[in-house]
Parts: sequence; C-alpha cells; structure tokens
Amino acid sequence: MKIDVLLGLQWGDEGKGKIVDVLTPKYEIIARFQGGPNAGHTLEFNNIKHVLHTIPSGIFHDEKINIIGNGVVIDPVILMNEIIEAEKVGANLKNNLYISRKAQLIMPSHRMLDQAYEENKADNKIGSTLKGIGPAYTDKTARIAIRIGDVFFDDFIDKYNSTKAHHNKIFKGYGFKGNNDDYEQKWFRAIEFLKEFKYIDSEKFINDALKTKHSILAEGAQGTLLDIDFGSYPFVTSSNTTSSGVCTGLGVSPHKIGQVFGICKAYCTRVGGGPFPTELHDNDGQTLRDNGNEYGSTTGRPRRCGWLDMVALKYAIMLNGVNKLIITKVDVLSGFETIKVAIGYKINGKIINHFPYEMTDDIEPVYEELPGWKTDITNCKKMEDLPVELRNYIKYLEVQTGVKVKYLSVGPDRIQTIKIK
Repeated sequence: MKIDVLLGLQWGDEGKGKIVDVLTPKYEIIARFQGGPNAGHTLEFNNIKHVLHTIPSGIFHDEKINIIGNGVVIDPVILMNEIIEAEKVGANLKNNLYISRKAQLIMPSHRMLDQAYEENKADNKIGSTLKGIGPAYTDKTARIAIRIGDVFFDDFIDKYNSTKAHHNKIFKGYGFKGNNDDYEQKWFRAIEFLKEFKYIDSEKFINDALKTKHSILAEGAQGTLLDIDFGSYPFVTSSNTTSSGVCTGLGVSPHKIGQVFGICKAYCTRVGGGPFPTELHDNDGQTLRDNGNEYGSTTGRPRRCGWLDMVALKYAIMLNGVNKLIITKVDVLSGFETIKVAIGYKINGKIINHFPYEMTDDIEPVYEELPGWKTDITNCKKMEDLPVELRNYIKYLEVQTGVKVKYLSVGPDRIQTIKIK
C-alpha cells in the first residue's frame, strides 16, 4: 500500500475540505500533514456547513481514523473549540481522532509574536492570520518549541516558562507591549481538555498501517503557491505545502507516496499580501467574489479574485507530481460570456511561460479566451449533463496540463461532485 495525497495547487482555498470529505469513503485513515489553524476546510452536507481548522476533513465519517500529524502546529484553544463544535453535530472524536505526540504547540505568546512581527514589517506585510503559526514554526527550527507530547511530563511547565521567557526578550527588543493573560488561562484549560484524546507516535502508526494494507489519504492545507520554499516568497506560509511535505509531516519515505490529487479552482483567489498576476479589480472580479462567496472561512476577509493562471498551475503540478486533477467551483463561472486563462507572463516586454524567481506586481498576464456558458450546472450529476462549452473547457485544461481531470465540483454540497471516468 502507498499513501495517497490531496493538496491545493493555488494560493489555498481550493476546496480541499469538501473533496477530502467526498473521497474519505475510499480510505481508512485521513491524516493532516502540515499547517495550523489558519486552514479553513469547509464541508457542507445535510444543509449544514462545517469549517475545520486543525482536524482532518474525514472526521464526520465515524468509522474512519483521522490523524493530526507531526508536521501540524496546534493551538489548543482553537482545537478544543473545534472538537466541541464537531461533537455537536454527531462526530465521535474520542473514538476516531488521533494526535501525533510530535505535533508542535502554538503558545499564547506566539500569537503576540505574530502581531509584533507583522507590525514591524512596514509596507511589506505578509497578511498573516495572526494565529501564531509562523512564530511556532520558527521555534521548531530554533529547537525551543514545546510539543503536545510534552504536556504529559513533569517538566512541561518548566519548558513552557523557558520558551515564554525567550519570547519576552523579543518583545522587549521590539518595544512591544501586550497582555495575553486571559488567553493563557484558556490555553491551559484547553490543554487539560485535550489530554483526554488519543496520542500516537504517528510515524510508526502510519507505517504500520501501510504494512497491514490500510488505505491512507494525506490532507494538505493552504496551497502550493504558499509553500515556504517554492511559493511566492516572502508572501508564503510557514510550512511545506507540497507533496514532499507529506514525508516530513507524517514520517513516510518518498517511495511510499502513491496517487497525488491536485485541486484547483476554475479561477484563482488569494488572501493577504503578495503578487497575483491575474487579479481582477473590475466587475468580473467582484462577480467571482460574490458568486463564489469568496470570503475567508477562517478570517472572514474578502479574497482577491482573478482568472485561472495556467503558468502557476503547471508549475504546481510539476512540483507535486500531480497525476489526478480536481477542479472546484466550476459553477461560479456560469454566466460569463467569455472565460480567460493566463498562458504566459509579460515581463519588461518579454513573454515567458514559466514561474519566475521573483513574482513582482508588474507582471502582465497573457490571456487566451474561451467561450463561457449560461447554464446553471449545480444540479448536474454526470459529464453528459454539462454544457458543451464546459466540457470543452475541461478538455482544454487537460491538454494544457497533461493531467486528466478526475472530479468536478459544481456546488458546495458533497453531493454536488461529478466523478469523471
């Protein structure tokens, strides 16, 4: 057995949560391999909307094991609240949620550090969610972080206070003043709450599961273009969002990676700062935002919207070794007379068709135009139900990327998903 991977190919918000939920019946284990509570994986079924930040998106299938891997950073307060909300609608997390002992903890002072760092970036702000994720990963690299497995040892408070003292020195250097006493109290209450759940050495658990022929799906957060190494640096997240992150985020070797499902929207969105070559500042952009309800499920911030960027998409497919493509929010394009796709970038008068070292704001997209469709597709169940213009659009994407489209999402509900043979 090999571990299959599902991840985003754009700047996040591609619809990973819904698709993991759709694919979960095919797997026995779902495992998050990176990121933190800045993720907002939205699932919709039985006319109820659920947003998951840390918990894997297979959690509403009681018979499936869901693992928070070692590559994830955890805010105990957010995770506790998320568990409580999921249990209200019937999820049995005491039974099917497993947490890696090696997952890092986001401390209350990490949240304050996030704010201090962002305030001192002047005009080059990243657009951080201010949840302490970046500083938590920084401490991991600096080898002063605390892991969730540490909470069961007698020296946990000593470790906590030592790292907090280090953060206080940074605050002093910045002249930053803040108070997180209330959140700290909630944080320690959440730690006690989380002690009741199942903790594992996830790398052993997952490799043993593979040996015994259990099927596993690795779930990524954010998107490829936010990868710390290969994204539009410095406007990126703090972890490796690509398929290679599965190896370090779950503890599996590269030869145990199987199918790689890459998800992209039929258009592009981005939250926060950073270059966005196909961004639209006109009525088309607002139409995409309104029709797609493009407001952050975690932050509530309006997302920047633009046409599909084929240059960036091919780059992401290459990095991840994608062999199955999933297109979401195709229904949002219904009503456009013409659909545009960027097939190149014009930089200083020269056209290139590769992702450049530096993504600058003066990149001019080179577009190809395709016929749109006026038909409502949200009730379509199979390819034959779709308008011919959309079927041609799918064929166009397959030819351009060299990857077959396996699933098509035509609405937010799990049943609004078409499997393409």
